[in-house]
Amino acid sequence: MNYTKEQIIAYCNDFSKNTLMETLKIEYIDAGEDFLVAKMPVNPSVHQPMGLLHGGASVALAESVGSAASHFFIDPKAQEVRGIEISANHLKSIREGFVFGTAKIIHKGRSIHLWEIKITDEEGNLISLCKLTNMVLEKKRE
Repeated sequence: MNYTKEQIIAYCNDFSKNTLMETLKIEYIDAGEDFLVAKMPVNPSVHQPMGLLHGGASVALAESVGSAASHFFIDPKAQEVRGIEISANHLKSIREGFVFGTAKIIHKGRSIHLWEIKITDEEGNLISLCKLTNMVLEKKRE
């Protein structure tokens, strides 16, 4: 990875404009050689009818941070990333505050990246545990 932590965070937050990530108020906040972290507020806009964080919002956070992280292991001029499978186990509920999605690489192959994404609350309690598989594709020539 040839980017500074600050460059990674700025890039991820910039490409999130006018997307689902902006709608959910997902903000990238930390990065390293093998991980990326984003936070998302928990409020009525991401609740399910019982007033708890919607599992789909948790999965959107997980896929967003895992997919963004894969971009730093590819050549963006020649390659692109597609999420091909995601699974989530929702372990604890939350009504308000923030959740943090931390994506850590499990397998970094030429064509497949496998990520573990832990979603935690502000106290570090595990809310959801997700696994994301991304496929690396060659960009089609125009």
